[in-house]
Amino acid sequence: MPTPKIRTQPPTVADWPRPKRDFIVGSLVPLPPSSRNSRSLHIFAMAANIDIKTTSWKLVEVGRVVLIRSGPYTGKLATIVEIIDHKRVLVDGPSTQEEKIVPRHALALSHATLTPFVIPKLPRAAGTGPVRKLWEKEEIDSKFASSSWAKKNAQVERRKNLTDFERFKVMRLKKQSRYEVLKAAAKVRASA
Repeated sequence: MPTPKIRTQPPTVADWPRPKRDFIVGSLVPLPPSSRNSRSLHIFAMAANIDIKTTSWKLVEVGRVVLIRSGPYTGKLATIVEIIDHKRVLVDGPSTQEEKIVPRHALALSHATLTPFVIPKLPRAAGTGPVRKLWEKEEIDSKFASSSWAKKNAQVERRKNLTDFERFKVMRLKKQSRYEVLKAAAKVRASA
């Protein structure tokens, strides 16, 4: 029976398992034959083809505009003025429209949705006056009103407030438009 080899030194690169593919993962560029046995070159070649992009996350930051989801100010916009802790922020919503004003108060982040809008260069713990000036300068109300998010919210609200007869009319209009689309598709199929 052969005696097992006892290793006295740590394993080297030559002892690593060989790559199973002869091309770089992430691209279909074959490796040259001389480098197929070199694991370190394979790892380097893989790293050379990686594109690093910045994240598009919405960060909780001073100046970020939030949409309040629950509480007495549901559906209104406010901006983060100060971060209290990892769960709460101080918000202020000095809207130009009287019915959309949100007074300065602490808000749990679980009750807010971060929007893509940010008021740049807003100083920490700024008062309502400077916040209002920057809010109007950035035209936050009009930017949000023109976003698809606000349009969808307005449509949902309109649909919620429909009467039974109005819902019936909407259903009939949907059926008519669907019929016209199917008729046009059938005409195209028949001519093809």
